[in-house]
Parts: sequence; C-alpha cells; structure tokens
Amino acid sequence: MNKILALIAVLALTGCTTTSDIYLKTGEQGLTIDCSGEANSWASCYEKADASCAGTGYRIVGTEGTPALTENDKTLGKDIGNFKGRSVVVVCQ
Repeated sequence: MNKILALIAVLALTGCTTTSDIYLKTGEQGLTIDCSGEANSWASCYEKADASCAGTGYRIVGTEGTPALTENDKTLGKDIGNFKGRSVVVVCQ
C-alpha cells in the first residue's frame, strides 16, 4: 500500500507537457502547449515547442500564466509554490 501511495505522490508532482493543434483567427495552424505544474517551467514550454516544430523554429503568438520569477523573487534560488498554469501558443516556421 505504501508503494502505491508513493507512486501516486510522484505522479502528482511530475509535470507533463501536452501539445494540441489549434487554428488561429488568421487561419494559421498553431500549437498550444500546456506546461503547468510545479515540475515544469516556461523553459519546458519552449523546449516542447522546439521539439514539436522539428527544429524549424517557431513564432510565439501568445502566452498565458504565471510570469517567470526574477532571481530576487525566488526562495533560495528556486521558484517554489508556482502551481499556476502556464501555456504558450506557437506557430511553426
């Protein structure tokens, strides 16, 4: 039973970056990338965008979520307690 609880706790803390296809008002096809959770960061959004666009580059159309903290706002150098959602919309070049 303890192993199952430990596994559930680990899965709850690990983030999963998801990507979905969308169409913008301009008719362009884009990607919305959700990188919410404690285990993810804005960097994980941009890494997923780069991987999803197969190295051709991407243009950021919009972002939503908690802004990245400056070094002075971090606790002991870490972004602690940032559970708010983060998502970015990109168009591959």
